[in-house]
Amino acid sequence: MIQNDIELQTTLERIARFQQQVVHLRKVETNPTNYRLSASGFLAEIDRMQLDVREYLTLHPSDLKKGA
Repeated sequence: MIQNDIELQTTLERIARFQQQVVHLRKVETNPTNYRLSASGFLAEIDRMQLDVREYLTLHPSDLKKGA
């Protein structure tokens, strides 16, 4: 779970890099099956990170301090 705004920013940057990688794969991979196999890991990780971001953003900063 994301613990602070620095980790949030790092996760958002990582999501963007993974999305850029998938965009690149779409441009260069000519075989649809190979594309799906290559992209699936990136897309699964993007989904996982987006859930972490959503979970962090649902909490108010005071909620985070209570849990510490």
